[in-house]
Amino acid sequence: MSFDVAAEAYDGFMGRYSSLLSPQLADLAGVRSGQRALDVGCGTGALTGELVGRLGPGAVVAADPSPPFVAAVHERFPDVEIHEAAAERLPFADGSFDSTLAQLVVHFMLEPVVGISEMARVTRRDGVVAACVWDYAGNRGPLGEFWRAVRELDPSAQDESHLPGVREGHLVELFEAAGLRSIETATLTADLEHPTFEAWWDPFTRGVGPAGAYVATLDPRQRVALRDRCRELLPGPTVIIRARAWAARGLAR
Repeated sequence: MSFDVAAEAYDGFMGRYSSLLSPQLADLAGVRSGQRALDVGCGTGALTGELVGRLGPGAVVAADPSPPFVAAVHERFPDVEIHEAAAERLPFADGSFDSTLAQLVVHFMLEPVVGISEMARVTRRDGVVAACVWDYAGNRGPLGEFWRAVRELDPSAQDESHLPGVREGHLVELFEAAGLRSIETATLTADLEHPTFEAWWDPFTRGVGPAGAYVATLDPRQRVALRDRCRELLPGPTVIIRARAWAARGLAR
């Protein structure tokens, strides 16, 4: 899925959670000084910034298929090499990186095994490929209460629990199918307190991702009904979301 939305809209929606995952994913991948790393599906640069802090901008490369996101990362990190490219078609030579990471990307790849295989291809032998995806199948992602309200009001609606990698063990299966070895798993956490219900709800109205796309299909009456049901499920005054993500790392052959 391509996210053809303003970078600020993504930052306020999923970026507020992804910034909490970035240090954990970089730790899982063992990113350290002296390496060269690639951020696949970099979005607006949450993980890119973490990698730059560890390695310096000259040792970090980023790629994303969304032109607005590529422009945002270029503006935020002008010394980072950034490419407009999908995971399934990475424009890099074999073995170009010590670590290749994909944060909250695999479940949106059109061909996840191909995408992860490409990540492995551009990683040197014994280099690390790492990725994380929300536990949407276990209803532990940051959008759990939103999709619960949607299903109650519209049983025919399709949530994100069917996407690649979001059920327990599936990310490992994808890594295995892509030919990675010595695969390890972890669970990453992203707990976030929103000061008000409105602060939690407003980003859903900005058209980001499947959730935002669903809200955009609703007429005003339906949107109010969904907002009100979400408010019932998330009584204030603050909204605390405790999200979990599946993560895996493997070595390139």
